[in-house]
Order: sequence, then C-alpha cells, then structure tokens
Amino acid sequence: MEQTTQPTWGHKLGRALGWLVAWAWTVIAGGGGLGLLITRGPLPLTNGWFALFSGVSACPLTAWLIKKYAGITLSSWVRFAIAFLIIVVGRLVLKIEGRGEFLIDPSRCWKEGCF
Repeated sequence: MEQTTQPTWGHKLGRALGWLVAWAWTVIAGGGGLGLLITRGPLPLTNGWFALFSGVSACPLTAWLIKKYAGITLSSWVRFAIAFLIIVVGRLVLKIEGRGEFLIDPSRCWKEGCF
C-alpha cells in the first residue's frame, strides 16, 4: 500500500520563497541584462548577455517548458547553480579579456555605476 504525505507548512513556505526568489532573479538579472544590451549594444560581449542568460536559466517558466517539452525536471537548486555559474563565468571571461573586473569595487559603484 502506497503512503502519501502532505507537505508541511514549512515545505510550502520554502517552495513559495524559492519561487519568489527565482522570479526576482529573472526580473532583476534578465531585465538588467536586456537593459544593458539595449543601452550598450550586443557587441562586443558584455555583462548584459551573461545577466540575460542567467535570468532566463533561473526563470520558473523556463523550468516548466523544459519539463514539458524535453521531459527533464530541474530542481530549484540546479537552476540557481546554473544561473549563478553563468554570472561567474561571464565576469571571468570579461576579466580575462581585460574589459572588466572579476569582483565589483563597492567604492566605485556610487561614482560610476557598478556595470
């Protein structure tokens, strides 16, 4: 006989917070990346592309589409890791190319803007 367990309120709260964080990452990173692409152009390679792809990879809608059409289920942690890795790789690539810093200098953000 198969037992089914009901999710606890803590589990439901965790899922809701994860969903909100995923959408926030999508809007902030994806929207910010799109904004950078619009204002600075698509070439040369900029932080805008990496932020945009990071936002798309974290999006719950992307996870749903992958599950529906490819049959692959990605956990929230995997999507977050992919989104974070895209940002880190993007910063590293621009640092190697000599067109950016790997870590942001907080004192510069107030004067010039962080990106």
